[in-house]
Amino acid sequence: MALTKMNDNPSRKTSSAVARCRVAALMLAVIAIAFALREHWGHIFGLSPYLLLLACPLMHLFMHHGHHKHGDSDHDQPEHRMPMNSHK
Repeated sequence: MALTKMNDNPSRKTSSAVARCRVAALMLAVIAIAFALREHWGHIFGLSPYLLLLACPLMHLFMHHGHHKHGDSDHDQPEHRMPMNSHK
């Protein structure tokens, strides 16, 4: 029976190469974003009041998805109410 080294496994070499490529791509993306923000910081601050105004209706739209329709009779059911004497 021949002894083989663990480093001779081709799948291990491939996975480490892929991991290195992913790390390198992530580092390049972070550097590119940092340079883009540095160059366009004034434009971003110029748009910030409009982004804030846009955030209000978007938050209302996406954050109220769990509310029921107004006038549902489900709100009057006892299972939706919290018990008054629930502290122990």
